[in-house]
Amino acid sequence: MSELRKSMVNFIYEIGARSGCHRLPERSFFYQGHQFPVCARCTGVCIGEFGALFVNLFCQIPWKMSVFFLAVMGLDWGIQEAGIRPSTNRRRFITGLLGGLGLFSIYLAVFRQIFRKITAAWSSIAA
Repeated sequence: MSELRKSMVNFIYEIGARSGCHRLPERSFFYQGHQFPVCARCTGVCIGEFGALFVNLFCQIPWKMSVFFLAVMGLDWGIQEAGIRPSTNRRRFITGLLGGLGLFSIYLAVFRQIFRKITAAWSSIAA
């Protein structure tokens, strides 16, 4: 592996370490023998956040649905943490995807609202 590639890989793993993810091997995906820099749920959250940017270009996800998506992720985590039923990496990924989609959709809705208020304020000043 070249030095540049090693540096890039180390940088990505450092981001994963600083993100707050536990990065447990049994809760992470592997590709060609290499562990992902974040766990399965955090992988889903990251992809869901980027997906929210794309989805929100075409339609706005209602805030109630966004909160529901976050609740699904939280429920999966709670069931796993309480020892009621162990979670699988597939389920962690899917609920993380929903959680990331829901969270970023809420962020985007808040940003849109702030932008509208700022734009309205500037319009009234300019008039």
